[in-house]
Amino acid sequence: MPYAAQKLTREIASPGALSGVDWEERVDFPRLRSYRRQRIDQALGNSDVGSMVLFDMDNIRYATAGHIGNWARDKLFRAALIMRDRDPVHWDIGSAAKQHKMHNSWLPEENWQSTVSSWRGAIPDDVGIEAANAKRIAADLREAGLADDPVGVDIVEMPVLRALEAEGLHVVNAQQIMQKARAIKSVDEIALLDQACGMVDTVYDEICRRMKIGMRENDVVAFASAILYEMGSEEVTAINSISGERCSPHPHVFSDRVIRPGDMLYFDIIHSFMGYRTCYYRTFNVGGATKAQQDAYKRTRYYIDLALTEVKPGVTSDQVAQHFPAATEFGFENEEAAFGLQYCHGVGVGLWETPLISRYHSLKSPVTIEEGMMFAIETYWPATDGYSAARIEEEVWVTADGPVLLTRFPSEELLVLGQRYWNGHSFAKGYNDIDPEPSLDLDDE
Repeated sequence: MPYAAQKLTREIASPGALSGVDWEERVDFPRLRSYRRQRIDQALGNSDVGSMVLFDMDNIRYATAGHIGNWARDKLFRAALIMRDRDPVHWDIGSAAKQHKMHNSWLPEENWQSTVSSWRGAIPDDVGIEAANAKRIAADLREAGLADDPVGVDIVEMPVLRALEAEGLHVVNAQQIMQKARAIKSVDEIALLDQACGMVDTVYDEICRRMKIGMRENDVVAFASAILYEMGSEEVTAINSISGERCSPHPHVFSDRVIRPGDMLYFDIIHSFMGYRTCYYRTFNVGGATKAQQDAYKRTRYYIDLALTEVKPGVTSDQVAQHFPAATEFGFENEEAAFGLQYCHGVGVGLWETPLISRYHSLKSPVTIEEGMMFAIETYWPATDGYSAARIEEEVWVTADGPVLLTRFPSEELLVLGQRYWNGHSFAKGYNDIDPEPSLDLDDE
């Protein structure tokens, strides 16, 4: 590996161990919750916002450690009210709220409350649900003396926004406050992120064992998802399984395409372990690899290694972005059209955290890389054959001594999977050694 694995922290004795024991210190979840609370309090204290109403499930998880699975992600009935110098108030569907009261002792019992929303407009506005919810929030803020201060909201439905404004609340954007809070990871967060990557290491090892001609892209998705859930994943968000002529351009979705000899293929495995996510690309070939495919892979690895040379505290993001190729160099008309192919993005309880680094915006609007940040670097390069392409991604923890990679599956060379075939003779130099008039010495019958 270009950057050797090393012991992550002294505080975590056995990264990857899931059981709690009495004889050594492992991931400390009370310490994790306390750290996240302190980060939010600090970010809120450094802003002019007095409170925040959070609807983004990743923000809610970070703020309250209230979790009921991905089932709730698109319903927008969950919310958390964060106030200066007060414990958060967490609203959830009634049965979950009752469970929280029974088992989540890190917040006062009365702060776990039940709620109903319009369920994305399925319940008509004239029922008055959003107005009632806004009235309850405003009452809490008035009681805390915060109703006259700006109220930060991360994501919001239009009826909710209008209801909050009707209560006289001044609503502003809370996303940047939460991004600042989540940017610097604790030792427990790094250990969980490392474990999430380790689970993907296992999946890639199994892909290498199982890959064969005739397997479909969705077959890989099926067994990879099973492995992750068996290992304890909370949620397999996506497995990007791409092969052959689907590699360039990059479609970002798997299909039932059959994998054939000589295919280049790449995967992006995105899942969550204890709330902490991965974004982890690897590229392989099946049966053999052409010079064009090898060259594409080499370029993809080259740009990651260049970017890694800049990763250290105090460096600004433009210094990293300058090492990515311009969009026009790999077949796109501008940086907007190529966005997402050569860039970095923070990884934590969410998949899109600060710092996000690209040529599209970082050259003109750089941010400073800080010790404790965690982000993924991903690159792409199309092969000259017109359809193959490579993608590689490394997850990087920024330490005082430089970058530490949490993604450990080998990526410094293009691995060829499946049955290898040989014909016993190479024609790489042409046919000059063939006798134009061969003699056949055959015995007559």
